[in-house]
Amino acid sequence: MKRIVFFSIFLSSCSWFNSTEPYVEPLIEPEQIIEESGPLSLETFPSEISIPYFAKMRLVGTEFALGDVLVQNSAYTRYTITYKSNGLLISGILNIPTGEGPFPLFVLNHGYIDPSVYTNGRGLKREQDYLARKGFAVLHSDYRGHAFSDPSPLPDDHAIYDAGLEYSMDVVNGIRALENSGLDQIDTSNVSMLGHSLGGGVAMNIAVAYPDLIDRVILYAPVHTDAWENFHRWRDKREEGTLTTDTIGTRSSDPQFWDAISSLAYLEHLTAPVLLFQGTNDSDVPKEWSDFLAAKLEELGKDIEYVVYKGEKHEFIPKWEDFMKRIDQFAKNIQKSSVSMLYESFR
Repeated sequence: MKRIVFFSIFLSSCSWFNSTEPYVEPLIEPEQIIEESGPLSLETFPSEISIPYFAKMRLVGTEFALGDVLVQNSAYTRYTITYKSNGLLISGILNIPTGEGPFPLFVLNHGYIDPSVYTNGRGLKREQDYLARKGFAVLHSDYRGHAFSDPSPLPDDHAIYDAGLEYSMDVVNGIRALENSGLDQIDTSNVSMLGHSLGGGVAMNIAVAYPDLIDRVILYAPVHTDAWENFHRWRDKREEGTLTTDTIGTRSSDPQFWDAISSLAYLEHLTAPVLLFQGTNDSDVPKEWSDFLAAKLEELGKDIEYVVYKGEKHEFIPKWEDFMKRIDQFAKNIQKSSVSMLYESFR
């Protein structure tokens, strides 16, 4: 039996998905569970590292609070915000358009930024401003361990790659906290989600595990839906990566484990239409990853539009205005009917 630091992997059935899935013994001691209520405890991080477990977790977002006004103009007001994500304090920002509303909600998930340099609301600031000016309420979570948020309860030296499930918890709980906030000018029943890079992985975790939560998914140069590909590209050459592959195994030697933490294995659960963007000169995320995802979603009969911008890098510049116009149109097109594949080839 393989062991990962201080937990073991063995097989257990999962009612959420009709197949045998890997089960991971809890990483936390009982005192790290912050609340008990009924059959499911309120955990500060997934004690079993898998998409199926994430899908059945008890996720509770509470105490949504508006903080300081950061920007106020004729189009919208930008606030710093906090909320509780399964008991952890999470910070972020909220842009509320001027007027009575209700304004449809746009959730933005930023990519990787070193927490030591990250500041409140950093990442996707151009997109935050644009969407608020187009009449969307914009919610942007800092994630745990970033800005004013509480740190992750996981030990710093822990070796397991959790495929962004902690951040995914915080984003789900941000929406749920906003639902219960009493801010009636925000329509939390009409939710679009944009994820850039790592944030795209967070968006896909949520889209397959909680398909009723999101109405539209926009992926902006997203990481791979196969967690192994991300791990192999960024982490397996580091010390913690060597430790993990020595104890868990690789994609070929332990496919069930890597499937369990990959949204790729659960794409059939996706119900929201997807708008996918990729630049050909992206040195962070290979274009082939988006090509793969677009083909896979089309193969599954999902509603997918794929836009490729020639020459664009990981963050768009020349095509940014076109990128945002497409997003605005996509998010306002409530009645999407046909399965389509749009490939904007090298214009």
